[in-house]
Amino acid sequence: MSLLDTLGSLLGSQSQQQGGGQAQLLAAAMEFVNNQPGGLSGLIQKFQQGGLGDVVQSWVGNGENQPVSADQIHSVLGSDAVAGLAQKVGLQPDQVGGLLAQVLPHVVNAGTPNGEVPAGGQINAESVLGTLGGLASLFGGGNKQA
Repeated sequence: MSLLDTLGSLLGSQSQQQGGGQAQLLAAAMEFVNNQPGGLSGLIQKFQQGGLGDVVQSWVGNGENQPVSADQIHSVLGSDAVAGLAQKVGLQPDQVGGLLAQVLPHVVNAGTPNGEVPAGGQINAESVLGTLGGLASLFGGGNKQA
């Protein structure tokens, strides 16, 4: 199942009600990463401090992404950050934690195409969206594999 299919099934009827729910969450996740102190580097540091350094490094590296749970996301990012994202995309915090657990590995992986954090720690949204199938398939729910 592609990232977009996963997002679609997790968002369910909520995304149909909101139209662009998938794209909105993906955009919010990228903005969240870039707004961390230090950007992507800061996010990586949070995961390392939270005992998930190996997990986040798998997302940066060129190998398979290790999974992360919603509880781990809440623990590393903090409930306030998750609640803020939930409010931004119009979902409940428990839903956002699960969605972030699915989305963040792909966002970080796509934002580090050569296994390296970009200079300045900022991920390029256009590059990430292109890697993850583009905006057209986000809004159309296409079957393109991520």
